[in-house]
Amino acid sequence: MEFNLIITGVGGQGGLTLSRIVGNAAIHGGYSVRIGETLGMSQRYGSVLSYLRFGEEVYSPLIEEGGADLMLALEPAEALRNVRFLSERSTAVINAYPIHTATTLVGKERYPELGEIREAIEKICPVYMRNFQREADGINPRTLGVLMLGYAFGKGVVPLKRESIHAGIRATLREKLWEVNFKALERGEELARE
Repeated sequence: MEFNLIITGVGGQGGLTLSRIVGNAAIHGGYSVRIGETLGMSQRYGSVLSYLRFGEEVYSPLIEEGGADLMLALEPAEALRNVRFLSERSTAVINAYPIHTATTLVGKERYPELGEIREAIEKICPVYMRNFQREADGINPRTLGVLMLGYAFGKGVVPLKRESIHAGIRATLREKLWEVNFKALERGEELARE
């Protein structure tokens, strides 16, 4: 078994923390784990991309084009920017909450419509797209990634056990953040069943 996960978003959304949670969960599940990160402008709103691979034996952190089993896109335009990692065997879970950059705000660049993003990615693989940020805001805005992980887990596209994901949260975050993240994970699973 080998599982390739792409986590994409912008700085400040918690993508790097999410990759550590999943990595620790996979270690708890007895897998070999490799994580690689590409930081654009590693500041608020710059592109952030994490490659996470786990399985019986995994040597390189990088995922080839078309090699992702799952993409968790915390920001919709970033899903489009990293579409090269998707193939017909992939699944994309996309947060339909755009974060505009200075260039799109002043009209120098056009931010694609959410429908256009969905349509483009659906030509490649199954897409689950909704405003996960609104759901996370009801718990704690910083739980976005864990909520989306819970959603993907609820859809059956994350080959880890729930107790391993809980262990990943405990190994990565401070104790005072555990309960709110367990709640976000559970809410994501509920949304997946709706």
